[in-house]
Amino acid sequence: MKQIVLTIFLASFSTFAQAPAVDHHQHLFSPGMAEIQKLPGSLTARDVIALLDDAGIKRAVLLSTAYSYGRPGREPQNEHEKVKEENDWNAAQAALYPKRLIAFCSFNPLKDYALEELVRCSKNPLTRSGIKLHFGNSDVQLDKPEHVEKLKAVFRAANTNRMALVIHMRASISLNRPYGAEQVRTFLDQLMPLASNITVQVAHLAGSGPGFDDAKQDSALDAFIAEIQNPKSKIKNRLWFDVTTSAHPSNSPERTALLLKRIRQLGVKRILYGSDVTVGSNLKPKDSWAELSKIGLTKDEIQTIARNQAPYLR
Repeated sequence: MKQIVLTIFLASFSTFAQAPAVDHHQHLFSPGMAEIQKLPGSLTARDVIALLDDAGIKRAVLLSTAYSYGRPGREPQNEHEKVKEENDWNAAQAALYPKRLIAFCSFNPLKDYALEELVRCSKNPLTRSGIKLHFGNSDVQLDKPEHVEKLKAVFRAANTNRMALVIHMRASISLNRPYGAEQVRTFLDQLMPLASNITVQVAHLAGSGPGFDDAKQDSALDAFIAEIQNPKSKIKNRLWFDVTTSAHPSNSPERTALLLKRIRQLGVKRILYGSDVTVGSNLKPKDSWAELSKIGLTKDEIQTIARNQAPYLR
């Protein structure tokens, strides 16, 4: 009898925690990038496909890490050439599995070559879907007018070329840059109106991760939630949020409860699943989904997130 009950429970949980259709936040590392990231070897599309298969996930978005070559203080010689090589390598890897993977290019948006690289990527069928921007790694500071002006040019060009944006909003942690509601309001008021025809995906629920324990992220989410809940907002329908690395074993019960609350405040229909590269304390896609499935979401809520796909995939 106990065995029957256990079998029924496991079957029920399996249905409840159905695999997501898409992992919206994955990365690859070329041999050169792996060296910079101090990894023993490259991470390829084949590696990601194995992780997706293990999790029962059909598709993934490969977000190039070429922006890492533009990190202030770590720029290599022939920086733009390195950026182009990484973007092209990422795209070539995605092309090996065209029915399952798509590639986004990336760059530091403050660099003089940023617009040139954006246009170059827009002309390549393998990279024209979108762009990954990493504000933390690029040391973007939204309280600096000159940074905002450069971002405006990138947003306009992305919008003109119909390239979606995936943005790691969290300002540099290592440099302790200002980040919170004020910076998000600048983003919403000055940049989002320029993205009138494209999807903007805010990574890591506006934080960094792994885990969900960042007071500055809390403040940032306050501003995003206020915008989402504003019935007069003209930009909220273009905003999506990925939960990449937010649900994690390191979260306390109190932070897990807050994570659940935040997801509901943003609205489960705009929440995208993502898992990030499986290095360090990041979980594999299968385990990351299992963590999200047990934070307290209802069956309908978790199934909604599992089915959600960003508009750039449709």
